[in-house]
Amino acid sequence: MKMAGYKPYLIAVLLFISSGLLSGCLFEGEQTLEKMDAPKETTLTDSEMDNDAVSPEGEKAEEGEAKESGDTTEEEPASATVKRELYLLDANGMVVPQTLELPASEEAAAQALEYLVKDGPVTNLLPNGFQAVLPAGTEILGLNPEADGTMVVDVSPEFKNYEEKDEQKILQAMTYTLTQFENVKRIKLWINGHEQDVMPVGGTPLTDGVSRSNGINIHVGDQTDVLDSEAVTVYFPTQNGDQVYQVPVTTRVKKSDDNYSSVVQALLNGPELGTSLLHPFNEGAQVTGTELKNGVLKLSFNEAILSGEEQKSLSDEALASLVMSLTDLSEVESVEVQVEGTEQVMKESGEPLVEPVSRTDINKAEEL
Repeated sequence: MKMAGYKPYLIAVLLFISSGLLSGCLFEGEQTLEKMDAPKETTLTDSEMDNDAVSPEGEKAEEGEAKESGDTTEEEPASATVKRELYLLDANGMVVPQTLELPASEEAAAQALEYLVKDGPVTNLLPNGFQAVLPAGTEILGLNPEADGTMVVDVSPEFKNYEEKDEQKILQAMTYTLTQFENVKRIKLWINGHEQDVMPVGGTPLTDGVSRSNGINIHVGDQTDVLDSEAVTVYFPTQNGDQVYQVPVTTRVKKSDDNYSSVVQALLNGPELGTSLLHPFNEGAQVTGTELKNGVLKLSFNEAILSGEEQKSLSDEALASLVMSLTDLSEVESVEVQVEGTEQVMKESGEPLVEPVSRTDINKAEEL
């Protein structure tokens, strides 16, 4: 048989097979294009959903806008500083609260004590005329809070390097600085891991702890009969250069059923003569009534409480002394002043005194 007779047949078969393969490739190519053009169906995980930037109104932020504005999904850093009340020595040797900006710290109580150390981190923050009270080199080795509100303070041996005349001031500064913190009612002292029954230089007893009830800048006053008198802490103004600030003083007043009147009367009596403290109240001023309601203490006075010739007003110093002294009592949040025969009490600035005044209000005013 001759092969030449089969050539047309073979060519036809080959052409048929080639056309089939080609059409198959073309069909497959169309399927591939369809798959590429179709939208991909996806499911976000919880973490991916959380990473979507959503505004408070529920609108998603555009990614491009976030990048252009420099926004990130990270939270803004917390404030780098915090206001803390430290008890320092003023130029007259009085223990005085001063509000300073300290670096934010998780160990706030220990940090506050560290800022009471002479030549320590407080040095560049001290207001003019003020100094730290704890001996230089003192280290705070530890603080141990107890369930009854006692804070055990362990300090290094350098703490012993003070003069006896400063012993009460050191105790008062430590006690008042630490008792600003919630649940701290009193302090006890350890030195280098050993409990102290008395202070190391002057022998002040420490067994029962020291609290604010032990007083600060103590002045006996006119009431020497301990049985018929009670201790109260009041604030009097003093001045250092252009700065006017309030100084806490513990004195004794005659016992009374109205504790608020006793505190006000101690203020009206004025500070002990011979001190640097100023008397902010006029002679003849009298408190005629007190009433506490929902944390607001309403005080009524006779007209002698007001100063000024053209326009009678309550002086800034008198208002600050009243508010600082009375809000030291735990149940008093703010003070409202009324004057008999006066419809509207005016402040020294000429503005009406329309709202109760809190301790925070006084601190803000002193910062201005």
